[in-house]
Amino acid sequence: EVDAGKDLAVGRYIGLLIQVRSHMKKDVCIADIFRWQVAKHPNKPCFIFEDKEWTFAQVEEYSNKVANVFKNHGYQKGDTVGLIMENRPEFVCIWLGLSKIGVITALINHNLRQHPLVHSITVGNCQAIIFSSEITEAVKDIMNSLPANISLYRWCPISNNETAGLGEKNLTTLLDEAPGSPPVVTQKIGYQDRLIYIYTSGTTGLPKAAVITHSRFVFLSGGTTWMLWFKRSDRFYIPLPLYHTAGGVQTVGQAIIFGSTVVIRKKFSASAYMSDIRKYECTCAQYIGEMCRYILAVPPKPEDKQHKLRMIYGNGLRPQIWTEFVKRFNIPRVGEFYGATEGNANILNIDNTVGAIGFVSRILPSVYPISIIKVDPESGEPIRDKKGLCIVCKPGEPGVFIGKINPNNPTRAFLGYVSKKESEKKVVHDVFCKGDSAFISGDLLVSDDFGYLYFKDRTGDTFRWKGENVSTSEVEAVISNLINYRDAIVYGVELNSL
Repeated sequence: EVDAGKDLAVGRYIGLLIQVRSHMKKDVCIADIFRWQVAKHPNKPCFIFEDKEWTFAQVEEYSNKVANVFKNHGYQKGDTVGLIMENRPEFVCIWLGLSKIGVITALINHNLRQHPLVHSITVGNCQAIIFSSEITEAVKDIMNSLPANISLYRWCPISNNETAGLGEKNLTTLLDEAPGSPPVVTQKIGYQDRLIYIYTSGTTGLPKAAVITHSRFVFLSGGTTWMLWFKRSDRFYIPLPLYHTAGGVQTVGQAIIFGSTVVIRKKFSASAYMSDIRKYECTCAQYIGEMCRYILAVPPKPEDKQHKLRMIYGNGLRPQIWTEFVKRFNIPRVGEFYGATEGNANILNIDNTVGAIGFVSRILPSVYPISIIKVDPESGEPIRDKKGLCIVCKPGEPGVFIGKINPNNPTRAFLGYVSKKESEKKVVHDVFCKGDSAFISGDLLVSDDFGYLYFKDRTGDTFRWKGENVSTSEVEAVISNLINYRDAIVYGVELNSL
């Protein structure tokens, strides 16, 4: 059965490659692919938000308005605009519209304030910022730290003539007046061009702007679709931030690339998670592991099992609560995945193996070359053999997860960050032969005898105890169970010898 599951995975992955390369041959962009979906079903709900439905035609029209506004203001291919907005359909419409004229959108975390917010705007090389009215005070606080020539656009949910006194333009009014027809574009926007920047902390430091091209967007959203076998008729529930890859690419992509309906929630609520899923008749719902603990902590209700869910998918569902969660809410399938926004190695658990995040294929390793290599427990640096090459871990032996880099293959390329210096830190050279290279995740994984992979910890978040590396996340999982799923933070401190 294990081998059958892996055969199935290889077949699905090949299907994904065919789709990715088909788009590459046509050199299409995300806006082209979305227009195909609009043509197929213009009146189908694309997004549902707070009981309002946005059809595919409405999303197309709104995004066209965005494109026309910024084209008329002189923005062109290669420019970057920062977007700071809470979850809502307009968030997607804005970056989709900007992409139609080749402008890259930096998706900035709307919770950031002061220096981290200035840093995100600066590292993304933003020429303008679009911010929603809820973020006005945060923008006011950093005005003196922003470049003098940066343009500000303020978006409000209701059209009005109010001003925040920042010299900003009223984007809502501009959109009301803009034509909804496709923009006239003179510069070709291709499959390998940059689409958006998504910020990731990696394992250390301030946010880094990871590059997502049109092809990478297709691969990230399509990979989830093919491997978990989503259907066009599925209805997806997403309470995760749209400025991150999980919600903003993998799930939003189900609407943009595949024509499914996506239900967006402004902010995650443990008590509303299952009731929303029932209300909107969702068949697939996204999670991150911490959310599942909070949902479990909500008092049980008779209607917990009354829903149309056929699958939940996400990352970080701890083995300690996996079985309990699935049993309580009667969830047929769990699609646990693992991957880094900036990386080239994403894996999925497609056969419900409890706790696993995917597996290493021994059938066709050349198709998807990923490995776990030995590293120094203190520095995180790869351990080398006599030839100076990396050493693959044996089953049961923890190591760092890597993905081989092939610049000529869109599914194996490493796009990294906007900052070349930061990108270089994530590449290891002379891996299995002289001259090759791989993306090094910084995450510790371990495989079993069947090739299933299990997450252990991040290399930057462990402590030593009696000669052993202790995973803070593992200890947190145990403690959170003991204290009824409440938050637990674990860290190591140095003990003086007595």
